[in-house]
Amino acid sequence: MLNRALIDRYRCPESLAEYCLSAELSRDLGYFRFGHGAICYGQSTAGFRSKNPTYHMYDACEDVEVDGTTIRLPFDPISVIDNLRLERYVSNGGRNGSSGHIGEKVLRSIYYSLRPFMPIGLRKHFQRIYLNGWDKKPFPRWPVERSVEEILEKLLAMSMKAQALKEVPFIWFWPEGASSCLLMTHDVETASGRNFCPHLMDIDDAYDMKASFQIVPERQYLVSENFLDMIRERRFEIGIHDFNHDGHLFSDRDEFLRRAKLINQYARKYGARGFRSAVLYRNLDWYDELDFSYDMSVPNVAHLDPQQGGCCTVMPYYIGKLLEIPVTTIQDYSLFYILGKYSIELWKRQIDLIQQMHGVVSFIIHPDYVREPRIQGVYCQLLEYLSRMCSRQNVWKARPREVDEWWRQRSRMKLVERDKNWLIEGQGHERARVAYAILEHDRLTYRIAQDP
Repeated sequence: MLNRALIDRYRCPESLAEYCLSAELSRDLGYFRFGHGAICYGQSTAGFRSKNPTYHMYDACEDVEVDGTTIRLPFDPISVIDNLRLERYVSNGGRNGSSGHIGEKVLRSIYYSLRPFMPIGLRKHFQRIYLNGWDKKPFPRWPVERSVEEILEKLLAMSMKAQALKEVPFIWFWPEGASSCLLMTHDVETASGRNFCPHLMDIDDAYDMKASFQIVPERQYLVSENFLDMIRERRFEIGIHDFNHDGHLFSDRDEFLRRAKLINQYARKYGARGFRSAVLYRNLDWYDELDFSYDMSVPNVAHLDPQQGGCCTVMPYYIGKLLEIPVTTIQDYSLFYILGKYSIELWKRQIDLIQQMHGVVSFIIHPDYVREPRIQGVYCQLLEYLSRMCSRQNVWKARPREVDEWWRQRSRMKLVERDKNWLIEGQGHERARVAYAILEHDRLTYRIAQDP
């Protein structure tokens, strides 16, 4: 079923997308293009595959064949999209938190043993050295990578053209016809950050922003029942943030399994359904040991993170039974201390690119850093901008738990035709909206039906 990725994205009738492979796939994997924008990684049936994502990659569109209403593709879109979402395009040295070189592991161990004693000014100096040249990486594309969405839009447009369809009905991405989704999250790393949380909640509440607070269960600070109750009573969300934030959760398989059991126990104790690893270290192959409903550890573009990669999508997606809600904007620490920028202009640019694909705009703001008056002022500017944006553009402000619930409901909904009208069936259908993908000059636009 080569159309599965397309059906999962649009929740459209399966008969509207028919694909098959044009020939046998190559043995080697590499980069190639699919049209002007989308970058792919994987096997293909024709052309060549580059070892690096250069400007001279082969365009697989040249080998697409149309046989009646069936599209013969020179690659498997499911495999290619998985390679992007699951970061399989990254070299073994940078893919998983457990697979770096021995020297890199030693340096990481030394760094995290000294990190509690390092002032931010010293930390950012070492991090800038480590990340030198980040802005010259061609892929994923900075500041937002949207290849997954671009591949799927191109596939749908090709199918519509082959079937001479001007529009295709589907279930809109967000409830009540919202144009996109907004998430605010706060990773609490130290006792000082924990102590600042009540004031940060006051700031969020002033802009009607309900966020998720990711709590480190062990070593970093005392997690009292009063602290957790305060978060719940004020209608914020609790998530688990790693185990003890030492940077070694994925360094060893046996140690990970030991920690995963304890992490799962803390999740049940706190009533937490979501997880985020420390420093966004991750090994997606091990995620089935985590007993959570959703995760928020994979960045869209990871150029400014210790672990390189990025999922190349601005939409939630599944890793086994776990829903991944990607981090789609730059973290506050990276913006202020690595780039040295104290404005919201980069955030605004990222927001615009994400909204063009109707994706999820997700932020990580640390109470540990936003205590500084200058940073706090920039954060308030961001909240003011987001408040206006949500009002003017019908953006859904949600907590991660709500996104998880909605995405799971939408994945089980069906679009059915009755009396020449398209209707949505399934739990939560009353919040869903029928939308139409419209093909204009080989490009897709969307229209949401007014009648729910």
